[in-house]
Amino acid sequence: MDGFNGWWLLAALLGALLVSLVWMYVADVLQTHHAIRRNFPVIGRFRYFLERLGEYLRQYFFALDREELPFNRATRSWVYRTAKDLGGLLGFGSTNDLREPGSIVFVNASYPLLEEEVAPAPPLVIGRDCERPFVAPSLFNISGMSYGALSKPAVQALARGAAKAGIWMNTGEGGLTPWHVEAGCDLIFQIGTAKYGVRDAAGNLSDARLREVAESVRAFEIKLSQGAKPGRGGVLPANKVTEEIARIRGIPAGRVSSSPNRHREIRNSDDLLDMIARVREVTGRPVGIKTVVGSERFPRDLCETILRRGPDSAPDFITVDGGEGGSGAAPQVLADHVGLPLTEALPILVDTLLEAGLRERIRVVASGKLVTSAKVAWALCVGADFVVSARGFMFALGCVQSLQCHRDTCPTGITTHDPRRQRGLVVADKAERVARYAHWVNHEVNVLAHACGLANARQFAREHVRIVQAPGHSVGLNELHPPPQTRAAMRRSEAG
Repeated sequence: MDGFNGWWLLAALLGALLVSLVWMYVADVLQTHHAIRRNFPVIGRFRYFLERLGEYLRQYFFALDREELPFNRATRSWVYRTAKDLGGLLGFGSTNDLREPGSIVFVNASYPLLEEEVAPAPPLVIGRDCERPFVAPSLFNISGMSYGALSKPAVQALARGAAKAGIWMNTGEGGLTPWHVEAGCDLIFQIGTAKYGVRDAAGNLSDARLREVAESVRAFEIKLSQGAKPGRGGVLPANKVTEEIARIRGIPAGRVSSSPNRHREIRNSDDLLDMIARVREVTGRPVGIKTVVGSERFPRDLCETILRRGPDSAPDFITVDGGEGGSGAAPQVLADHVGLPLTEALPILVDTLLEAGLRERIRVVASGKLVTSAKVAWALCVGADFVVSARGFMFALGCVQSLQCHRDTCPTGITTHDPRRQRGLVVADKAERVARYAHWVNHEVNVLAHACGLANARQFAREHVRIVQAPGHSVGLNELHPPPQTRAAMRRSEAG
C-alpha cells in the first residue's frame, strides 16, 4: 500500500509539472512583449534567470580581484578585513599594478621620522566665528545616508560605531532620528531640498525646527547636489515611507517621498549665502554646503559673491562630491555622465578658494569612492581638510555590493525595511566593525604620512604623492595641479 501511495504521489507531481510546462508554453507563444520567449517558449525563460544571476557569478567566480566596478574585490576585502580587525598585512607582494594609469604612489622619505617624533593628526575647528563652533577630531567620517534609504539597524550601528570611534556622522537628507541622538555621536544635519525634519506644514524651512534640531547636532549641511544624481532630488518609494519615516520627515505616510531637484528659494549664489546666514543665525551652529562640481564656473561665482559680501558670509565648509559617488538609487544617465570625478573636482575647488584667499576661512570635505586609507591620504594631499565615505561604511556593515539598494531586497539588511532581512544585521556587532574600520583608516593615513617624513596627516601636500600617467612614468601631483601662485609664476615666465 505504501508503495502504491508513493507512485501515486510521483505521478501527481509529474502531472502538475506537465501542466505547468504546457501553461508556460501557451503563455509564451501567445504573449507579444518578449521575442525570445515567443520564438523559444519555456526555454527562453532561462535567459532572464541567467541574466539576473550573471552579476553574482561575475562577482564571485569570474571577475579578477582588481577589475570590478563600482568597487573591486580587493578593495571590498580590504574593508571587510579592516572592519573585522584582521589587519592590513599581506604576504608575497601586492596585486596592485603600479603601472596602471591613475595609480597613486606616495613619495617616501629617505629618512622618515621615528615613532617618538610623530603625533596624531590634531583636530580642526569648523565655524571658528560661530556662536557654537565644531571642533572636529577625525580626518575620516561618515557621509550622508538617510534613514529610509538605510534601515533602522543600519542607522543604529553606524551611529553607535561613530560614537565609539570619535568620528562624525552625517544624517543625510532624511532627517534626524532617535537612533542618531541616542548613540551620542557627533552629527551633521543635512538640509535637503525637501527640508525633511526641519520643514513646516507647507514644506518651507522652519526656524523653530532648526532650533530644536540644533540642540542635537554639531553643524548643518545644505545639500545642493550629490554625486550619484546631480540635478535630481532624492526619491523614496511609497512602500518605504512607513508611519515612522513619515513622522521623522514631516510628510504623509504611504506616498512617494520625492525631493525637488534644487532648493526653491536658492536661484543663485546670493540666495545660497542668504540661507547659510539664516541657518547660522537661528542655530548658532556652523553651516556648510554639499555640491557636485561640473566646472570652474560655480566655485568662481561663489567666491566672487563671498568677496563682494564679505568673508563672514562664506559657508563654514564645502563638501565636494565626485560624480562617481552614490550610495543609493539614481537614474543611470546621471550616475554615468553628470558631474566631474573627484580627481578633477577637488583640485578645482581647493585652487579656486586659494585664488580668492578664502581657503583658511572655508574647510573642505572630500567625498566620492574614498574608502581606503590611500585614497583618503590622496584627498588630504590635494588640499581637503576632511574626508567622508558612505559606501566604505556600508561595506563595514557587511554590504556585499549586490546592487539592490533601490529594490528593498538588500540581502544584508542595510537598505531594506523587510524585518526578516534586517535580522541579519546585528547592531552591536556591526557597530564594532564600523568603529574598527574608522579607527584603522585614520591610523593608516597617519602611517602613510610618517612614511613620507611627516609628523601627521595634516601636513600632507601635493608634492607627497605622484600619479602614474603610463607604465614607467609618474608625475607629481604638484605638477599635475600646481598651486595658483605657481601657475601665475609660470604664466609670467612664459609671457617674458
